[in-house]
Amino acid sequence: MAANNNIPPNKGQKRAMPVQKPKEMKKTLLRLWHYVSIHKFKLFMVFFFVTFSVLTNLVSTRIVGTAIDKYVLPGKFNELARVIAVLVVIYALSASFTWLMTQLCVNVSQNTVFAIRKDLFDKMQALPLKYYDTTSKGDIMSRITNDVDNISLSLNTSLSQAFQSALMIVGVLGFMISLSIPLTCVCLLAIPVLFIITKAITKRSRVYFKEQQRVLGALNGSIEESITGQKVVKTFVKEADELKRLTDLNEKLKSAGTNAQIFSGLMGPASTLINSLCYGLIAVTGAIIGISPGIITSFLIYSKQFARPFNELAMQYNTLLSAIAGAERVFQVMDQEPEPADDKDAIVLTDVVGRVDFKDVCFAYEEGHPILKHIDLYAEPGQTIALVGPTGAGKTTIINLLTRFYDIQQGVISIDGKDITHLTRDSLRSSLGIVLQDTYLFTGTIMENIRYGRLDASDAEVKQAAILSQAHEFIRRLPQGYDTEISEDNDSLSQGQKQMLAIARTMLANPKILILDEATSNVDTRTEIKIQKAMLNLMKGKTSFVIAHRLSTIRNADLIAVLKDGKIVERGNHKELLAAKGFYYTLYMNQFSSGENEAV
Repeated sequence: MAANNNIPPNKGQKRAMPVQKPKEMKKTLLRLWHYVSIHKFKLFMVFFFVTFSVLTNLVSTRIVGTAIDKYVLPGKFNELARVIAVLVVIYALSASFTWLMTQLCVNVSQNTVFAIRKDLFDKMQALPLKYYDTTSKGDIMSRITNDVDNISLSLNTSLSQAFQSALMIVGVLGFMISLSIPLTCVCLLAIPVLFIITKAITKRSRVYFKEQQRVLGALNGSIEESITGQKVVKTFVKEADELKRLTDLNEKLKSAGTNAQIFSGLMGPASTLINSLCYGLIAVTGAIIGISPGIITSFLIYSKQFARPFNELAMQYNTLLSAIAGAERVFQVMDQEPEPADDKDAIVLTDVVGRVDFKDVCFAYEEGHPILKHIDLYAEPGQTIALVGPTGAGKTTIINLLTRFYDIQQGVISIDGKDITHLTRDSLRSSLGIVLQDTYLFTGTIMENIRYGRLDASDAEVKQAAILSQAHEFIRRLPQGYDTEISEDNDSLSQGQKQMLAIARTMLANPKILILDEATSNVDTRTEIKIQKAMLNLMKGKTSFVIAHRLSTIRNADLIAVLKDGKIVERGNHKELLAAKGFYYTLYMNQFSSGENEAV
Protein backbone atom coordinates (compact mmCIF):
# COMPACT_ATOMS: atom_id res chain seq x y z
CA MET A 1 0.00 0.00 0.00
CA ALA A 2 1.46 3.31 -1.05
CA ALA A 3 2.12 6.18 1.19
CA ASN A 4 0.94 9.64 0.20
CA ASN A 5 2.92 10.83 -2.79
CA ASN A 6 3.29 14.37 -1.58
CA ILE A 7 2.35 15.76 1.77
CA PRO A 8 2.71 19.32 3.01
CA PRO A 9 5.44 20.01 5.54
CA ASN A 10 4.78 18.55 9.00
CA LYS A 11 1.79 16.53 7.90
CA GLY A 12 1.70 13.45 10.01
CA GLN A 13 3.65 15.10 12.82
CA LYS A 14 0.66 15.35 15.08
CA ARG A 15 1.90 16.82 18.28
CA ALA A 16 -0.11 19.39 20.16
CA MET A 17 1.05 22.96 19.98
CA PRO A 18 1.99 24.46 23.36
CA VAL A 19 -0.26 26.92 25.10
CA GLN A 20 1.55 30.19 25.48
CA LYS A 21 1.04 32.96 27.97
CA PRO A 22 -1.59 35.38 26.66
CA LYS A 23 0.32 37.88 24.56
CA GLU A 24 -2.51 40.35 24.11
CA MET A 25 -4.63 40.11 27.25
CA LYS A 26 -6.44 43.39 26.65
CA LYS A 27 -7.29 42.51 23.07
CA THR A 28 -8.52 39.05 24.08
CA LEU A 29 -10.69 40.47 26.86
CA LEU A 30 -12.22 42.97 24.43
CA ARG A 31 -13.05 40.16 22.01
CA LEU A 32 -14.64 38.16 24.81
CA TRP A 33 -16.61 41.22 25.84
CA HIS A 34 -17.90 41.50 22.28
CA TYR A 35 -19.60 38.11 22.78
CA VAL A 36 -20.79 38.81 26.32
CA SER A 37 -22.10 42.31 25.62
CA ILE A 38 -24.74 40.93 23.26
CA HIS A 39 -26.71 40.04 26.41
CA LYS A 40 -26.72 43.59 27.79
CA PHE A 41 -30.17 43.43 29.39
CA LYS A 42 -29.38 40.18 31.16
CA LEU A 43 -26.07 41.65 32.32
CA PHE A 44 -27.92 44.66 33.66
CA MET A 45 -30.25 42.37 35.58
CA VAL A 46 -27.25 40.41 36.91
CA PHE A 47 -25.70 43.61 38.24
CA PHE A 48 -29.09 44.68 39.62
CA PHE A 49 -29.47 41.44 41.58
CA VAL A 50 -25.84 41.54 42.69
CA THR A 51 -26.31 45.07 44.01
CA PHE A 52 -29.37 44.15 46.02
CA SER A 53 -27.73 40.97 47.31
CA VAL A 54 -24.74 42.96 48.56
CA LEU A 55 -26.95 45.66 50.09
CA THR A 56 -29.10 43.12 51.94
CA ASN A 57 -25.97 41.51 53.39
CA LEU A 58 -24.55 44.83 54.51
CA VAL A 59 -27.81 46.07 55.99
CA SER A 60 -28.46 42.79 57.82
CA THR A 61 -25.02 42.99 59.44
CA ARG A 62 -25.72 46.54 60.63
CA ILE A 63 -29.10 45.44 62.01
CA VAL A 64 -27.43 42.63 63.99
CA GLY A 65 -25.05 45.10 65.67
CA THR A 66 -27.85 47.52 66.46
CA ALA A 67 -30.00 44.71 67.88
CA ILE A 68 -27.19 43.64 70.24
CA ASP A 69 -26.83 47.15 71.68
CA LYS A 70 -30.54 48.04 71.80
CA TYR A 71 -32.28 44.77 72.58
CA VAL A 72 -29.93 41.96 73.61
CA LEU A 73 -27.83 43.77 76.24
CA PRO A 74 -30.84 45.59 77.79
CA GLY A 75 -32.81 42.32 77.73
CA LYS A 76 -35.65 43.58 75.49
CA PHE A 77 -36.36 40.21 73.91
CA ASN A 78 -39.89 41.06 72.76
CA GLU A 79 -38.57 43.75 70.43
CA LEU A 80 -35.78 41.35 69.40
CA ALA A 81 -38.33 38.98 67.90
CA ARG A 82 -39.36 41.68 65.44
CA VAL A 83 -35.73 42.25 64.43
CA ILE A 84 -35.27 38.53 63.87
CA ALA A 85 -38.38 38.48 61.64
CA VAL A 86 -36.96 41.38 59.60
CA LEU A 87 -33.61 39.58 59.29
CA VAL A 88 -35.37 36.42 58.07
CA VAL A 89 -37.09 38.45 55.33
CA ILE A 90 -33.81 40.16 54.38
CA TYR A 91 -31.92 36.87 54.24
CA ALA A 92 -34.69 35.33 52.13
CA LEU A 93 -34.50 38.27 49.72
CA SER A 94 -30.71 37.96 49.58
CA ALA A 95 -30.97 34.25 48.77
CA SER A 96 -33.56 34.98 46.07
CA PHE A 97 -31.41 37.66 44.50
CA THR A 98 -28.40 35.33 44.55
CA TRP A 99 -30.39 32.50 42.93
CA LEU A 100 -31.72 34.79 40.17
CA MET A 101 -28.25 36.19 39.60
CA THR A 102 -26.82 32.66 39.28
CA GLN A 103 -29.49 31.64 36.76
CA LEU A 104 -28.83 34.69 34.62
CA CYS A 105 -25.05 34.18 34.77
CA VAL A 106 -25.40 30.59 33.64
CA ASN A 107 -27.69 31.69 30.82
CA VAL A 108 -25.31 34.42 29.65
CA SER A 109 -22.32 32.10 29.96
CA GLN A 110 -23.85 29.22 28.01
CA ASN A 111 -25.19 31.48 25.26
CA THR A 112 -21.82 33.19 24.98
CA VAL A 113 -19.95 29.89 24.73
CA PHE A 114 -22.56 28.66 22.23
CA ALA A 115 -21.85 31.70 20.03
CA ILE A 116 -18.07 31.22 20.34
CA ARG A 117 -18.33 27.54 19.41
CA LYS A 118 -20.60 28.36 16.49
CA ASP A 119 -18.16 30.94 15.15
CA LEU A 120 -15.32 28.48 15.71
CA PHE A 121 -17.17 25.73 13.81
CA ASP A 122 -18.02 28.17 11.02
CA LYS A 123 -14.37 29.18 10.74
CA MET A 124 -13.19 25.57 10.73
CA GLN A 125 -15.39 24.85 7.71
CA ALA A 126 -13.84 27.85 5.92
CA LEU A 127 -10.22 26.95 6.68
CA PRO A 128 -8.09 25.60 3.84
CA LEU A 129 -6.95 21.99 3.82
CA LYS A 130 -3.42 23.23 4.48
CA TYR A 131 -4.40 24.13 8.04
CA TYR A 132 -5.57 20.60 8.78
CA ASP A 133 -2.54 19.14 7.03
CA THR A 134 -0.15 21.07 9.27
CA THR A 135 -2.03 21.13 12.59
CA SER A 136 -2.46 18.29 15.05
CA LYS A 137 -6.00 16.95 15.34
CA GLY A 138 -5.40 16.61 19.08
CA ASP A 139 -4.51 20.29 19.32
CA ILE A 140 -7.61 21.30 17.34
CA MET A 141 -9.81 19.15 19.60
CA SER A 142 -8.15 20.64 22.69
CA ARG A 143 -9.05 24.15 21.52
CA ILE A 144 -12.65 23.20 20.79
CA THR A 145 -13.20 21.36 24.08
CA ASN A 146 -10.76 22.25 26.89
CA ASP A 147 -10.14 25.86 25.94
CA VAL A 148 -13.81 26.66 25.31
CA ASP A 149 -14.71 24.89 28.58
CA ASN A 150 -12.22 27.14 30.40
CA ILE A 151 -14.00 30.16 28.96
CA SER A 152 -17.36 28.75 30.06
CA LEU A 153 -16.09 28.06 33.59
CA SER A 154 -14.69 31.55 33.94
CA LEU A 155 -17.86 33.22 32.68
CA ASN A 156 -20.02 31.10 34.98
CA THR A 157 -18.08 32.11 38.08
CA SER A 158 -16.27 35.34 37.31
CA LEU A 159 -18.99 37.32 35.57
CA SER A 160 -20.96 38.04 38.74
CA GLN A 161 -18.29 37.50 41.38
CA ALA A 162 -15.98 40.19 40.04
CA PHE A 163 -18.72 42.81 40.23
CA GLN A 164 -20.04 41.42 43.51
CA SER A 165 -16.58 41.50 45.07
CA ALA A 166 -15.87 45.04 43.90
CA LEU A 167 -19.26 46.25 45.14
CA MET A 168 -18.81 44.43 48.44
CA ILE A 169 -15.42 46.08 49.02
CA VAL A 170 -16.84 49.56 48.41
CA GLY A 171 -20.01 48.93 50.42
CA VAL A 172 -18.27 47.34 53.40
CA LEU A 173 -15.68 50.12 53.48
CA GLY A 174 -18.45 52.71 53.58
CA PHE A 175 -20.29 50.94 56.42
CA MET A 176 -17.05 50.44 58.40
CA ILE A 177 -16.14 54.10 58.12
CA SER A 178 -19.60 55.04 59.34
CA LEU A 179 -19.11 52.81 62.39
CA SER A 180 -15.50 53.58 63.39
CA ILE A 181 -12.64 55.26 61.56
CA PRO A 182 -9.92 53.86 63.93
CA LEU A 183 -11.13 50.27 63.46
CA THR A 184 -11.34 50.87 59.71
CA CYS A 185 -7.68 51.90 59.69
CA VAL A 186 -6.77 48.71 61.58
CA CYS A 187 -8.71 46.63 59.03
CA LEU A 188 -7.04 48.38 56.09
CA LEU A 189 -3.60 47.36 57.38
CA ALA A 190 -4.29 43.84 56.09
CA ILE A 191 -4.80 44.93 52.46
CA PRO A 192 -1.14 45.58 51.44
CA VAL A 193 -0.08 42.35 53.17
CA LEU A 194 -2.77 40.42 51.27
CA PHE A 195 -1.75 42.13 48.04
CA ILE A 196 1.91 41.15 48.41
CA ILE A 197 1.02 37.54 49.24
CA THR A 198 -1.48 37.35 46.37
CA LYS A 199 1.01 38.71 43.86
CA ALA A 200 3.71 36.29 44.94
CA ILE A 201 1.41 33.27 44.80
CA THR A 202 -0.31 34.11 41.49
CA LYS A 203 3.03 34.85 39.82
CA ARG A 204 4.23 31.36 40.65
CA SER A 205 0.94 29.54 40.04
CA ARG A 206 0.48 31.25 36.64
CA VAL A 207 3.63 29.51 35.37
CA TYR A 208 2.30 26.12 36.42
CA PHE A 209 -1.19 26.75 35.04
CA LYS A 210 0.40 27.67 31.71
CA GLU A 211 2.48 24.49 31.75
CA GLN A 212 -0.60 22.47 32.74
CA GLN A 213 -2.50 23.69 29.66
CA ARG A 214 0.47 23.03 27.39
CA VAL A 215 0.98 19.47 28.62
CA LEU A 216 -2.76 18.82 28.52
CA GLY A 217 -2.81 19.73 24.82
CA ALA A 218 0.18 17.46 24.18
CA LEU A 219 -1.46 14.61 26.11
CA ASN A 220 -4.70 14.99 24.17
CA GLY A 221 -2.79 14.84 20.90
CA SER A 222 -0.84 11.75 21.98
CA ILE A 223 -3.96 9.94 23.19
CA GLU A 224 -5.69 10.68 19.87
CA GLU A 225 -2.66 9.32 18.02
CA SER A 226 -2.46 6.23 20.18
CA ILE A 227 -6.14 5.40 19.71
CA THR A 228 -6.17 6.10 15.98
CA GLY A 229 -2.99 4.14 15.37
CA GLN A 230 -3.74 1.27 17.72
CA LYS A 231 -3.43 -1.35 14.96
CA VAL A 232 0.02 -0.06 14.06
CA VAL A 233 1.01 -0.05 17.73
CA LYS A 234 -0.01 -3.68 18.15
CA THR A 235 1.49 -4.74 14.82
CA PHE A 236 4.91 -3.45 15.83
CA VAL A 237 4.47 -4.54 19.47
CA LYS A 238 4.96 -0.98 20.71
CA GLU A 239 2.41 -1.07 23.53
CA ALA A 240 5.16 -0.60 26.12
CA ASP A 241 6.62 2.37 24.24
CA GLU A 242 3.20 3.99 23.87
CA LEU A 243 2.49 3.39 27.55
CA LYS A 244 5.79 5.01 28.49
CA ARG A 245 5.15 8.00 26.21
CA LEU A 246 1.67 8.58 27.61
CA THR A 247 2.81 7.90 31.18
CA ASP A 248 5.60 10.47 30.84
CA LEU A 249 3.14 13.09 29.60
CA ASN A 250 0.67 12.09 32.32
CA GLU A 251 3.43 12.46 34.90
CA LYS A 252 4.26 15.93 33.57
CA LEU A 253 0.57 16.87 33.68
CA LYS A 254 0.28 15.57 37.24
CA SER A 255 3.36 17.52 38.28
CA ALA A 256 2.23 20.76 36.64
CA GLY A 257 -1.35 20.35 37.88
CA THR A 258 -0.21 19.53 41.42
CA ASN A 259 2.12 22.53 41.58
CA ALA A 260 -0.55 24.81 40.12
CA GLN A 261 -3.15 23.70 42.65
CA ILE A 262 -0.70 23.74 45.57
CA PHE A 263 0.44 27.29 44.89
CA SER A 264 -3.04 28.58 44.11
CA GLY A 265 -4.29 26.70 47.19
CA LEU A 266 -1.91 28.69 49.39
CA MET A 267 -4.12 31.70 48.85
CA GLY A 268 -6.85 30.46 51.19
CA PRO A 269 -4.69 29.54 54.22
CA ALA A 270 -2.51 32.65 53.85
CA SER A 271 -5.46 35.02 53.69
CA THR A 272 -7.20 33.16 56.52
CA LEU A 273 -4.13 33.70 58.71
CA ILE A 274 -4.00 37.42 57.90
CA ASN A 275 -7.75 37.77 58.45
CA SER A 276 -7.61 35.98 61.80
CA LEU A 277 -4.82 38.24 63.01
CA CYS A 278 -6.76 41.27 61.80
CA TYR A 279 -9.92 39.90 63.44
CA GLY A 280 -8.22 39.65 66.83
CA LEU A 281 -6.58 43.05 66.48
CA ILE A 282 -9.95 44.69 65.73
CA ALA A 283 -11.56 43.10 68.77
CA VAL A 284 -8.74 44.18 71.09
CA THR A 285 -8.59 47.71 69.62
CA GLY A 286 -12.36 48.12 69.86
CA ALA A 287 -12.36 47.07 73.50
CA ILE A 288 -9.48 49.41 74.34
CA ILE A 289 -11.05 52.51 72.79
CA GLY A 290 -14.43 51.71 74.33
CA ILE A 291 -16.62 50.86 71.35
CA SER A 292 -19.93 49.17 72.16
CA PRO A 293 -20.21 45.36 71.79
CA GLY A 294 -22.83 45.74 69.06
CA ILE A 295 -20.64 47.94 66.91
CA ILE A 296 -17.63 45.65 67.48
CA THR A 297 -19.74 42.66 66.47
CA SER A 298 -20.90 44.40 63.29
CA PHE A 299 -17.38 45.54 62.57
CA LEU A 300 -15.96 42.04 62.99
CA ILE A 301 -18.53 40.71 60.53
CA TYR A 302 -17.73 43.55 58.14
CA SER A 303 -14.00 42.81 58.44
CA LYS A 304 -14.63 39.24 57.28
CA GLN A 305 -16.90 40.48 54.50
CA PHE A 306 -14.20 42.99 53.54
CA ALA A 307 -11.44 40.36 53.29
CA ARG A 308 -13.53 37.77 51.45
CA PRO A 309 -13.85 39.74 48.16
CA PHE A 310 -10.06 40.10 47.98
CA ASN A 311 -9.71 36.34 48.41
CA GLU A 312 -12.36 35.69 45.77
CA LEU A 313 -10.77 38.11 43.32
CA ALA A 314 -7.39 36.48 43.87
CA MET A 315 -8.84 33.01 43.27
CA GLN A 316 -10.75 34.20 40.21
CA TYR A 317 -7.58 35.70 38.81
CA ASN A 318 -6.15 32.23 38.17
CA THR A 319 -9.40 31.11 36.56
CA LEU A 320 -9.42 34.25 34.45
CA LEU A 321 -5.84 33.67 33.31
CA SER A 322 -6.73 30.15 32.24
CA ALA A 323 -9.82 31.41 30.41
CA ILE A 324 -7.87 34.17 28.64
CA ALA A 325 -5.20 31.68 27.57
CA GLY A 326 -7.97 29.40 26.26
CA ALA A 327 -9.77 32.27 24.54
CA GLU A 328 -6.57 33.40 22.88
CA ARG A 329 -6.03 29.87 21.49
CA VAL A 330 -9.62 29.81 20.23
CA PHE A 331 -9.25 33.24 18.63
CA GLN A 332 -6.00 32.09 17.02
CA VAL A 333 -8.06 29.56 15.06
CA MET A 334 -10.64 32.20 14.21
CA ASP A 335 -7.85 34.49 12.98
CA GLN A 336 -6.44 31.90 10.60
CA GLU A 337 -6.64 32.86 6.96
CA PRO A 338 -9.66 31.14 5.42
CA GLU A 339 -9.70 29.77 1.92
CA PRO A 340 -9.39 32.75 -0.41
CA ALA A 341 -12.77 34.05 -1.44
CA ASP A 342 -13.97 33.31 -4.94
CA ASP A 343 -13.17 36.00 -7.47
CA LYS A 344 -15.83 38.65 -7.78
CA ASP A 345 -16.38 37.59 -11.37
CA ALA A 346 -16.14 33.84 -10.56
CA ILE A 347 -18.63 31.80 -12.53
CA VAL A 348 -20.57 28.69 -11.58
CA LEU A 349 -19.41 25.61 -13.44
CA THR A 350 -22.42 23.98 -15.10
CA ASP A 351 -23.07 21.48 -17.89
CA VAL A 352 -19.63 19.93 -17.42
CA VAL A 353 -18.34 18.03 -20.43
CA GLY A 354 -15.15 16.81 -18.74
CA ARG A 355 -12.23 18.27 -20.68
CA VAL A 356 -9.32 18.91 -18.29
CA ASP A 357 -6.09 20.69 -19.17
CA PHE A 358 -2.91 21.32 -17.14
CA LYS A 359 -0.64 23.90 -18.80
CA ASP A 360 2.86 24.59 -17.45
CA VAL A 361 1.75 23.97 -13.85
CA CYS A 362 4.31 24.53 -11.09
CA PHE A 363 3.70 24.18 -7.38
CA ALA A 364 5.54 24.07 -4.06
CA TYR A 365 4.18 23.55 -0.55
CA GLU A 366 7.18 25.48 0.73
CA GLU A 367 8.97 28.19 -1.18
CA GLY A 368 12.19 26.88 -2.62
CA HIS A 369 11.08 23.24 -2.55
CA PRO A 370 9.14 22.67 -5.79
CA ILE A 371 6.93 19.59 -5.97
CA LEU A 372 5.55 19.94 -9.51
CA LYS A 373 7.68 21.35 -12.33
CA HIS A 374 6.09 22.50 -15.58
CA ILE A 375 3.34 19.88 -15.77
CA ASP A 376 1.42 19.64 -19.05
CA LEU A 377 -1.44 17.16 -19.06
CA TYR A 378 -4.58 16.93 -21.17
CA ALA A 379 -7.69 14.78 -20.75
CA GLU A 380 -10.49 14.48 -23.30
CA PRO A 381 -14.05 13.98 -22.02
CA GLY A 382 -14.54 10.35 -20.95
CA GLN A 383 -10.84 9.50 -20.97
CA THR A 384 -9.08 7.69 -18.14
CA ILE A 385 -5.74 9.24 -17.16
CA ALA A 386 -3.50 7.17 -14.90
CA LEU A 387 -0.83 8.82 -12.76
CA VAL A 388 2.05 6.56 -11.81
CA GLY A 389 5.43 7.09 -10.26
CA PRO A 390 7.39 6.56 -7.05
CA THR A 391 6.37 8.02 -3.73
CA GLY A 392 6.96 11.76 -3.71
CA ALA A 393 6.74 12.13 -7.48
CA GLY A 394 3.75 14.50 -7.29
CA LYS A 395 0.70 12.31 -8.02
CA THR A 396 -1.38 13.37 -5.02
CA THR A 397 -0.32 16.99 -5.48
CA ILE A 398 -1.85 17.03 -8.97
CA ILE A 399 -5.16 15.96 -7.41
CA ASN A 400 -4.85 18.58 -4.64
CA LEU A 401 -4.47 21.27 -7.31
CA LEU A 402 -7.34 20.04 -9.48
CA THR A 403 -9.69 20.16 -6.47
CA ARG A 404 -8.22 23.54 -5.41
CA PHE A 405 -7.33 22.23 -1.98
CA TYR A 406 -4.19 24.16 -2.84
CA ASP A 407 -3.81 26.84 -5.52
CA ILE A 408 -1.11 26.70 -8.15
CA GLN A 409 1.72 29.23 -8.23
CA GLN A 410 2.31 29.08 -11.97
CA GLY A 411 0.42 27.87 -14.99
CA VAL A 412 -3.24 27.20 -15.66
CA ILE A 413 -5.61 24.33 -14.89
CA SER A 414 -8.84 24.46 -16.86
CA ILE A 415 -12.05 22.45 -17.12
CA ASP A 416 -13.93 22.74 -20.40
CA GLY A 417 -11.65 25.65 -21.25
CA LYS A 418 -12.47 27.56 -18.04
CA ASP A 419 -9.62 28.45 -15.68
CA ILE A 420 -10.53 26.80 -12.36
CA THR A 421 -9.29 29.85 -10.44
CA HIS A 422 -12.17 31.77 -12.07
CA LEU A 423 -14.76 29.20 -10.98
CA THR A 424 -16.58 29.12 -7.65
CA ARG A 425 -15.04 26.47 -5.45
CA ASP A 426 -18.41 24.93 -4.59
CA SER A 427 -19.35 24.42 -8.24
CA LEU A 428 -15.87 23.10 -9.05
CA ARG A 429 -15.83 20.54 -6.25
CA SER A 430 -19.45 19.57 -6.91
CA SER A 431 -18.35 18.60 -10.42
CA LEU A 432 -15.63 16.32 -9.06
CA GLY A 433 -16.08 12.91 -7.50
CA ILE A 434 -13.29 11.69 -5.24
CA VAL A 435 -12.73 8.14 -3.99
CA LEU A 436 -9.71 8.17 -1.72
CA GLN A 437 -7.48 5.29 -0.80
CA ASP A 438 -8.30 5.88 2.87
CA THR A 439 -12.08 5.68 2.94
CA TYR A 440 -13.84 7.84 5.51
CA LEU A 441 -17.27 6.92 6.87
CA PHE A 442 -19.36 9.07 9.18
CA THR A 443 -21.23 7.93 12.25
CA GLY A 444 -24.70 6.94 11.09
CA THR A 445 -26.44 4.29 9.03
CA ILE A 446 -25.15 2.81 5.79
CA MET A 447 -28.07 4.50 4.04
CA GLU A 448 -27.04 7.90 5.44
CA ASN A 449 -23.38 7.38 4.48
CA ILE A 450 -24.23 6.61 0.87
CA ARG A 451 -26.78 9.43 0.71
CA TYR A 452 -24.05 11.86 1.77
CA GLY A 453 -23.17 11.98 -1.93
CA ARG A 454 -26.55 13.57 -2.71
CA LEU A 455 -28.78 14.38 0.24
CA ASP A 456 -32.00 14.61 -1.76
CA ALA A 457 -31.60 11.10 -3.21
CA SER A 458 -34.43 8.64 -2.65
CA ASP A 459 -33.97 5.27 -0.93
CA ALA A 460 -34.36 3.58 -4.32
CA GLU A 461 -31.56 5.71 -5.80
CA VAL A 462 -29.31 4.92 -2.84
CA LYS A 463 -29.90 1.18 -3.28
CA GLN A 464 -29.28 1.43 -7.04
CA ALA A 465 -25.93 3.10 -6.35
CA ALA A 466 -25.11 0.32 -3.90
CA ILE A 467 -25.96 -2.31 -6.51
CA LEU A 468 -23.71 -0.70 -9.12
CA SER A 469 -20.89 -0.40 -6.58
CA GLN A 470 -21.17 -4.11 -5.67
CA ALA A 471 -22.10 -3.13 -2.08
CA HIS A 472 -25.73 -4.25 -2.08
CA GLU A 473 -24.88 -7.92 -1.60
CA PHE A 474 -23.01 -7.51 1.70
CA ILE A 475 -25.37 -4.78 2.94
CA ARG A 476 -28.32 -7.11 2.42
CA ARG A 477 -26.68 -9.72 4.66
CA LEU A 478 -26.24 -7.32 7.59
CA PRO A 479 -28.76 -7.68 10.47
CA GLN A 480 -30.26 -4.21 9.91
CA GLY A 481 -29.38 -3.96 6.23
CA TYR A 482 -29.17 -0.35 5.08
CA ASP A 483 -30.13 0.81 8.59
CA THR A 484 -27.00 -0.73 10.12
CA GLU A 485 -25.17 1.82 12.26
CA ILE A 486 -21.51 2.33 11.36
CA SER A 487 -18.73 4.81 12.09
CA GLU A 488 -15.19 5.53 10.97
CA ASP A 489 -13.77 3.79 14.03
CA ASN A 490 -16.06 0.77 13.69
CA ASP A 491 -14.25 -2.34 12.48
CA SER A 492 -17.41 -4.30 11.68
CA LEU A 493 -16.82 -3.59 7.97
CA SER A 494 -13.78 -4.69 6.01
CA GLN A 495 -11.63 -2.22 4.11
CA GLY A 496 -13.06 -3.51 0.86
CA GLN A 497 -16.64 -3.04 2.05
CA LYS A 498 -15.85 0.51 3.14
CA GLN A 499 -14.33 1.16 -0.28
CA MET A 500 -17.48 -0.08 -2.03
CA LEU A 501 -19.60 2.24 0.14
CA ALA A 502 -17.35 5.15 -0.82
CA ILE A 503 -17.78 4.27 -4.49
CA ALA A 504 -21.57 4.11 -4.01
CA ARG A 505 -21.50 7.53 -2.36
CA THR A 506 -19.60 9.03 -5.29
CA MET A 507 -21.76 7.18 -7.81
CA LEU A 508 -24.87 8.71 -6.26
CA ALA A 509 -23.37 12.20 -6.67
CA ASN A 510 -22.85 11.39 -10.39
CA PRO A 511 -19.99 13.85 -11.10
CA LYS A 512 -18.57 14.33 -14.59
CA ILE A 513 -14.93 14.14 -13.46
CA LEU A 514 -13.58 11.42 -11.16
CA ILE A 515 -10.48 11.26 -9.01
CA LEU A 516 -9.68 7.73 -7.89
CA ASP A 517 -6.93 6.91 -5.45
CA GLU A 518 -7.00 3.25 -6.36
CA ALA A 519 -7.22 1.22 -3.16
CA THR A 520 -7.15 -2.49 -3.89
CA SER A 521 -3.70 -3.34 -2.62
CA ASN A 522 -4.90 -4.33 0.85
CA VAL A 523 -7.94 -6.46 -0.06
CA ASP A 524 -8.32 -10.07 -1.12
CA THR A 525 -8.51 -11.06 -4.78
CA ARG A 526 -12.28 -11.63 -4.78
CA THR A 527 -12.95 -8.24 -3.20
CA GLU A 528 -10.45 -6.61 -5.57
CA ILE A 529 -12.40 -7.92 -8.55
CA LYS A 530 -15.63 -6.51 -7.10
CA ILE A 531 -14.05 -3.11 -6.42
CA GLN A 532 -12.56 -2.96 -9.91
CA LYS A 533 -15.98 -3.81 -11.39
CA ALA A 534 -17.55 -1.11 -9.21
CA MET A 535 -14.94 1.41 -10.37
CA LEU A 536 -15.58 0.53 -14.02
CA ASN A 537 -19.31 1.17 -13.44
CA LEU A 538 -18.44 4.45 -11.76
CA MET A 539 -16.09 5.57 -14.56
CA LYS A 540 -18.46 4.97 -17.47
CA GLY A 541 -18.76 8.16 -19.53
CA LYS A 542 -16.66 10.18 -17.09
CA THR A 543 -13.23 11.76 -17.26
CA SER A 544 -11.18 9.90 -14.67
CA PHE A 545 -7.85 10.53 -13.02
CA VAL A 546 -6.52 7.38 -11.36
CA ILE A 547 -3.56 7.32 -8.98
CA ALA A 548 -2.27 3.86 -9.76
CA HIS A 549 -0.69 1.67 -7.10
CA ARG A 550 -0.95 -1.62 -8.98
CA LEU A 551 0.24 -1.19 -12.52
CA SER A 552 -1.80 -4.20 -13.61
CA THR A 553 -5.00 -2.24 -12.99
CA ILE A 554 -4.27 0.55 -15.50
CA ARG A 555 -3.53 -1.43 -18.63
CA ASN A 556 -6.69 -0.11 -20.26
CA ALA A 557 -6.11 3.55 -19.35
CA ASP A 558 -6.28 5.92 -22.32
CA LEU A 559 -3.16 7.72 -21.10
CA ILE A 560 -0.56 6.90 -18.49
CA ALA A 561 1.44 9.85 -17.18
CA VAL A 562 4.66 8.73 -15.52
CA LEU A 563 5.95 11.16 -12.90
CA LYS A 564 9.41 11.37 -11.43
CA ASP A 565 10.82 14.18 -9.28
CA GLY A 566 7.81 16.39 -10.02
CA LYS A 567 7.99 16.05 -13.80
CA ILE A 568 6.14 13.97 -16.35
CA VAL A 569 8.97 11.92 -17.81
CA GLU A 570 6.85 9.64 -19.99
CA ARG A 571 3.33 9.44 -21.35
CA GLY A 572 1.39 6.99 -23.48
CA ASN A 573 -0.73 3.88 -23.14
CA HIS A 574 0.40 0.69 -21.46
CA LYS A 575 1.72 -1.03 -24.61
CA GLU A 576 3.52 2.08 -25.86
CA LEU A 577 5.29 2.64 -22.56
CA LEU A 578 6.38 -0.99 -22.26
CA ALA A 579 7.69 -0.91 -25.82
CA ALA A 580 9.68 2.25 -25.06
CA LYS A 581 11.49 0.39 -22.26
CA GLY A 582 11.90 3.59 -20.23
CA PHE A 583 11.12 4.44 -16.61
CA TYR A 584 7.60 2.91 -16.76
CA TYR A 585 9.05 -0.31 -18.10
CA THR A 586 11.49 -0.41 -15.18
CA LEU A 587 8.69 0.19 -12.65
CA TYR A 588 6.53 -2.47 -14.25
CA MET A 589 9.25 -5.10 -14.42
CA ASN A 590 10.43 -4.38 -10.87
CA GLN A 591 6.92 -4.78 -9.55
CA PHE A 592 6.08 -8.04 -11.26
CA SER A 593 9.47 -9.72 -11.45
CA SER A 594 9.43 -9.91 -7.65
CA GLY A 595 5.98 -11.46 -7.71
CA GLU A 596 4.71 -8.71 -5.41
CA ASN A 597 2.11 -6.03 -5.94
CA GLU A 598 4.15 -3.18 -4.64
CA ALA A 599 2.66 0.29 -4.51
CA VAL A 600 4.20 2.94 -6.69
